[in-house]
Amino acid sequence: MDSTALPDRNWEFLVELLPTDWEELAKVSGAVKRHRGFKSVDSLLRTLLLHVGLGCSLRETSVVAKAAGWVQMSDVALLKKLRNSEGWLQALCAGLLRNNEMALPANHALHMRLIDGTLIKEPGQTGSAWRIHYSLRVPDWTCDAFSLSAAEGIGTAESLRQFDVSPDDCLIADRGYAHAAGLLHVHQKGGYVIVRHNAQTLPLENADATAFVTLEALGTLRDSGQVDSWPAYVRTEGGLRVAVRLCAVRKSPEAILASQRKLRRRAQKKCQKLRPETLEYAQWIMVLTTVPSAQLSDIMVLEWYRIRWQIELAFKRLKSLAALGHLPKHDPASTRAWFYGKLLVALLTEKMQRYSKAFSPWGCRWCDQNDPTQSLAGE
Repeated sequence: MDSTALPDRNWEFLVELLPTDWEELAKVSGAVKRHRGFKSVDSLLRTLLLHVGLGCSLRETSVVAKAAGWVQMSDVALLKKLRNSEGWLQALCAGLLRNNEMALPANHALHMRLIDGTLIKEPGQTGSAWRIHYSLRVPDWTCDAFSLSAAEGIGTAESLRQFDVSPDDCLIADRGYAHAAGLLHVHQKGGYVIVRHNAQTLPLENADATAFVTLEALGTLRDSGQVDSWPAYVRTEGGLRVAVRLCAVRKSPEAILASQRKLRRRAQKKCQKLRPETLEYAQWIMVLTTVPSAQLSDIMVLEWYRIRWQIELAFKRLKSLAALGHLPKHDPASTRAWFYGKLLVALLTEKMQRYSKAFSPWGCRWCDQNDPTQSLAGE
């Protein structure tokens, strides 16, 4: 077997994971109008992924891609092509997310947005550090907000205040965004929030301003999968209060043990003393929302947060991939295209992991089953 053919076979497999209309999307989105500087759409995508996925600079990418015979572009021309590919890369990400067969809960009025952020550091000892804040709108999976800030300093932390909010927007975020100031920001703009609740960092109040005893309420959920909710208030630093609803579901016994085990390992690793109530809270999933129950039931609120959780693996993969790479800060279009490229690599990686479960023991899908010598050669 010619070993030089293996890289092409790997690429052919990767292309199989893309949406079936991936080449047509390049034309429809305007990324490809004519083959100027590259011999095929295939070669162009390969070059863009070399830059985004491997973290090569535009100049390095241009040199390598020319040597491989994929493109004949300068780094400046490649930057322009990256900028023009924003819509194409976004469409590929949306197609992969739809192909995941992710069932979205019913929603007829709210604009659902998945919120997250991450730190990135460019290559080299003196590489710049940045914090990315981004929002994905579902069900079209469009990045409708993307901004860069310094890694440290006032106003750079992960917060719902980093995002512009329109009436009927519903921002779905993890517990790192569970802060009173962020909830108030969204509420005052006419939007809503679904956020993982952290009872220790975001205390709740009853209507009469007395403390809401969270563990006492949660203790009524004794059966796995049992769901309930309680009205409460969040008080901000200025004394204003935001009405919220605490929705919770009790985990299965296996999930409870896994969560408590993870907490113990983390505390041991950090040489911290684990508080007993922390282990108690691990028995439930707690989600805080400002959406009225007339618009979303308790189960629907939890289901929408589960959508945020379902793409958490892709977010985590994105964060690990974003840790390395030359971030193009030339203009918003190229920066968003870079982001979509990173997300595309993350989603392809996740899909490859799912497909790998069906691989033969020798890890090859292309062996001729009629030729046993080829099959045995890889064992």
